[in-house]
Amino acid sequence: MTRDDCTYVTLYVKFFEVNTTFYCNKKNHSIIHVLISKFSLMKHTALWFIIIVLIVGGVWFFKSERALEPVIVEPSEKLAPETAANPAEMIQVDLSANTQITSPLTITGKARGPWYFEASFPIELQDNNGAVIVMTTAQAQGDWMTEDFVPFTATLTFPAQPAGSLGKIVLKRDNPSGEPQNDASIVVPVQF
Repeated sequence: MTRDDCTYVTLYVKFFEVNTTFYCNKKNHSIIHVLISKFSLMKHTALWFIIIVLIVGGVWFFKSERALEPVIVEPSEKLAPETAANPAEMIQVDLSANTQITSPLTITGKARGPWYFEASFPIELQDNNGAVIVMTTAQAQGDWMTEDFVPFTATLTFPAQPAGSLGKIVLKRDNPSGEPQNDASIVVPVQF
């Protein structure tokens, strides 16, 4: 081992803050000191590794315990099942059946909160055969997250239809799940 090698090893050992002294003129002695220094460094590194693993493991354990706790939902007044199943009890439209309509048509009324999703629900104007002429979205005019009636408004702008022809306005319950059991609508027949 040369003098330069001794200096390199000494700087390497001091970089890791290991206090050791070795003599370069005795080859075996310097190797033993270097091995002892590395072992000391490994003990410190192992201790820090164990501490970090315990901290991370503790955080993970307590987070997973909270994830397993049940979510408690306070009971509230719900609509009776027969009310929820009957669309006529869920929405009221300020438009009489067989009314003669022209474009643009403003539709107003009120619907119970569950009829909405994100404060809106779809409305379609269809011809007498069920072909969609135009679609729009009704917007809640108040807090829609309730079981009570919430006013809504919508405007239908549609192309001219043959005079005297029949059509219908379909007000659909917004159903983001796409599940058929959640579908509901009311139909208001109209004349053009």
